[in-house]
Amino acid sequence: MSEKLSGAEIFLRSLIDAKVDTLFGYPGGAIMPVYDALYDKRDKLNHILVRHEQGAIHAAQGYARVSGKVGVCIVTSGPGATNTVTGIADAMLDSTPVVVIAGQVGAKSLGTDAFQECDLVNVVRPISKWAYQIRSAKDVAHAVAYAFHIASTGRPGPVVLDFTRNAQVETTDYVPEKIGYMRGYDPVPSISQDSIRQAAQLINESKRPLLLIGQGVELGGAQEEVRQLIERADIPAGCTLLGLSALPTDHPLKVGMLGMHGSLASNVKTQECDLLIGIGLRFADRITGKLSTYARQAKKIHFDIDPAEINKNVPVDVAVLGDCKDTVAEVLKLVKPNKHTEWIASFKPYQDKETKYVINPEVHPTEGPVRMGEVVNEVAEQSHGQAICVTDVGQNQMIAARYSKLEQHRSLVTSGGMGTMGFGLPAAIGATFGAPGRQVCLFSGDGGLQMTIEELGTIMEQKAPVKIVLLDNNFLGNVRQWQQLFYNRRYSFTHMLNPDYSLIAKAYQIPYTVVTKREDLKDAVKQMLEADGPFFLHAAVMEEDNVLPMTSPGSDVDDMMLELK
Repeated sequence: MSEKLSGAEIFLRSLIDAKVDTLFGYPGGAIMPVYDALYDKRDKLNHILVRHEQGAIHAAQGYARVSGKVGVCIVTSGPGATNTVTGIADAMLDSTPVVVIAGQVGAKSLGTDAFQECDLVNVVRPISKWAYQIRSAKDVAHAVAYAFHIASTGRPGPVVLDFTRNAQVETTDYVPEKIGYMRGYDPVPSISQDSIRQAAQLINESKRPLLLIGQGVELGGAQEEVRQLIERADIPAGCTLLGLSALPTDHPLKVGMLGMHGSLASNVKTQECDLLIGIGLRFADRITGKLSTYARQAKKIHFDIDPAEINKNVPVDVAVLGDCKDTVAEVLKLVKPNKHTEWIASFKPYQDKETKYVINPEVHPTEGPVRMGEVVNEVAEQSHGQAICVTDVGQNQMIAARYSKLEQHRSLVTSGGMGTMGFGLPAAIGATFGAPGRQVCLFSGDGGLQMTIEELGTIMEQKAPVKIVLLDNNFLGNVRQWQQLFYNRRYSFTHMLNPDYSLIAKAYQIPYTVVTKREDLKDAVKQMLEADGPFFLHAAVMEEDNVLPMTSPGSDVDDMMLELK
């Protein structure tokens, strides 16, 4: 039996029907009826008041990435809505399932340039899976059901609902909706048994296979199937940045990260393998280097759920469309046990070379200023690979990805495709709500931290147990590294005069310690990890520290620098 409710009430009930438990948001005039209705739903919907709407969308992303659920953020119209645009674009590129609900002026005022009116649907249409304007209360339940179905199925992504004020206050009959099928929307392609057989045959015949693990393995829940595949066929596996936690760091067949700041061995062997198997990745430019020379010698198999990614950047010999949990399982049935002992052994000289020239000096220095790598390594060692690693963007991101130990799935949260500075702090807050039983460690640079530093207020209010590790080099470090390499050390506007972080941490009631000497690092990390609640560890690191190895933009992927002069 239906009952008459306001659109705002229907909206909240629809969220509860969709199993939503946490919202990240910021109220305002055009979304006020929803917030008024939320007052009576506080026992069922936990609303986290952020300090900026960009913080809301990034927190929703962090929540989604670690929980596997849809992240939800609620904002008002105009600037409230446009402040989420960066996060929407970020979620689109990184296939993160989020639903953004933005207030809008009343339907009768649309097109009049009313106060805080913005044509949000047309703004976000190119950077979202679906954008829809709700103009009537009778459309609310339907729109919410569609939004969650679209955001979470197939290749996940962001959905935006533009919620007019009249639709929030109108009343109508409430009938819960569930979406199982949408005409014209086919989120999971049918599996072709021909492609399964062709892929298995190439794997069985290969002498020098290399498997590339992308975030699609995490999103599809195919971690176990991929592990069985590489172990049965004895295939070394490299990971994209977003795919790093799909395979434990200490797995004997894991050969490191791929691409610009990846591992020397995995990049060199990309150019020597006879079969390249990509699962759930985009073959983006930061992975491939120069496309015209990328793995030309290899046959290629691409597993993906999105047909648009097939042959987009790298032409392949076999495309295996479908949910990778299912497609890899099908291929497994036909793959024979194998051994590639000599091929795998050929990785070791490159791993040893990188260890000698990069890893040991970065992780185990004996003199000079504190290095970024030794800070990340110390946190990884003391957290035993069990913490969720959240990063901002820049040198801190690459160093954290290279030296963190990730032994559980969904353990790395970072902005990949968009490279959004300021992502880290709010995403870490979201991660504490998405995985409340796990420790969350944020690695940030001084530039990125200050872009969303207001979210320390959210940490203070929520007592969100984020362990903040600030790698402070007084520079916009990644840009400075490029200026060193390609612009003759002309450090144009990358040096930063930083505030007194101890006073900032004190103002937000967050315990703080600073490390300037190597001998103090171990105890400081121990203090941070044992703290009950949030903690701010300020590491003053080498100013001109660099992230190595590195492939220059436009170069062959295996043309890696191990040292900078």
